[in-house]
Amino acid sequence: MQLRAVIFDYGMVLSGEPKVQDKMEIARRIQLPADKAIELYMKYRKEYDQGLMTGLEYWRQTLIDAGQQPTEAEVAEANAVDARMWTSVDPQLLDWQRAVKKRGLKTAILSNMGDAVRESIERSFAWIAEFDARVWSYELKIVKPDAAIFRYALAGLGIEPGEALFLDDIAENVEAARAVGLRAIQYKNFAGLRAELIAAGLDGELPLPE
Repeated sequence: MQLRAVIFDYGMVLSGEPKVQDKMEIARRIQLPADKAIELYMKYRKEYDQGLMTGLEYWRQTLIDAGQQPTEAEVAEANAVDARMWTSVDPQLLDWQRAVKKRGLKTAILSNMGDAVRESIERSFAWIAEFDARVWSYELKIVKPDAAIFRYALAGLGIEPGEALFLDDIAENVEAARAVGLRAIQYKNFAGLRAELIAAGLDGELPLPE
């Protein structure tokens, strides 16, 4: 099948790596050493991304588990810091997305993401509207690697699985996409994307990153 769309993960793909100072601020809010803070940060992240907890609920429980008795203001501040941490972008990959659009293909975002993070992104970036479909896990109560979320994205684009390329930094999500029938690449960094596309035989269907 001819390629008709590229579907991008957001975190660690379009967004790039969070800044060190943002990670340090998260650890400061949790009030634990960095390794323990990261472990606790991830404890309820699936529930948050799946829409089973709001951002405020997620942060209230996270701070309580850290041994705190947070005020509502402290919960709201931690939620806002977390949301801002993901408002970064890899400009090179965004430029490539636009080149893909100019070639006549559709583009989409498919991301495991909670409500506050998504709201912060859409407030910060007008370019989000350039994507033909945007699928946020919390709205569906489904997270990658569940096959259903890939099928939902495909339906939104009006294409068959074999007509889409999916980019994600997590191997498990890439394998799940392939199981549904998408062509998929584990994204490591922009510098390696060109070689990955050539290796996948997609250099004739997509513009190559410069």
